[in-house]
Amino acid sequence: MTFQHPSERGGDARSPFGSFSERASNLTSSPAFFSFCLLLVGGVLIVRLTGMSLSSQLLASDAMSAVTLLLLALLKNTERRAEHAIQRKLDAIAGALLEQQQGEGGKAFETLERAIRMEEDT
Repeated sequence: MTFQHPSERGGDARSPFGSFSERASNLTSSPAFFSFCLLLVGGVLIVRLTGMSLSSQLLASDAMSAVTLLLLALLKNTERRAEHAIQRKLDAIAGALLEQQQGEGGKAFETLERAIRMEEDT
């Protein structure tokens, strides 16, 4: 187990978890998933209001908790990747501006060009 930033593990290549979390993030931001969550919440309310057995109520509550925990982990992963991409862009802009002030051109501008499309890579 490593405690590095997710986008720093393995270089520029996207990890299997990174690819999975990107697809899951796209799914969870869809109207279909929102509808699923509304149905899940409605199901929990129906189970509670109808006074079903305690085991049914616990099962419904556990399903809600599990979905919440998974969504929290995916949200944090997406947030960290976006934060890292923004920081790399800011570093590239600062380097390009510094080179421009010093009258040089070269590596920082190439880095800036790569950083502009970073969301597609991370």
